[in-house]
Amino acid sequence: HVQLVESGGGLVQPGGSLRLSCAASGFTFNSYWMGWFRQVPGKEREGVAKIWTRSGSTIYGDAVKGRFTISQDNAKKTLSLHMSSLKPEGTAMYYCAAGSTVLQCSGDVSSYPTRGQGTQVTVS
Repeated sequence: HVQLVESGGGLVQPGGSLRLSCAASGFTFNSYWMGWFRQVPGKEREGVAKIWTRSGSTIYGDAVKGRFTISQDNAKKTLSLHMSSLKPEGTAMYYCAAGSTVLQCSGDVSSYPTRGQGTQVTVS
């Protein structure tokens, strides 16, 4: 069955870096829009970054542009998010998600139908 498993979260100081990973299984990895979103309890989900896995084209949320990098490893079926210059407002649960197989349907990554359990990132 389709499964996404995140790892790599933790506690980091402001200005520091962290790399999140998402192991995918149960579907053809490089055929979807995939991405990351984050959520703080009591607040709306926020799309962070997404990637069209057929080409590697990426789109970033305004809050993370220039600081976060999303990437894919097709051989390992892994999606990664490298986060640098982290800020306290980056504290959240980060989720990996898979969306549409149609290029024109990138959508809001926070609404993608398939997502993992999340990994906590705390910047303090």
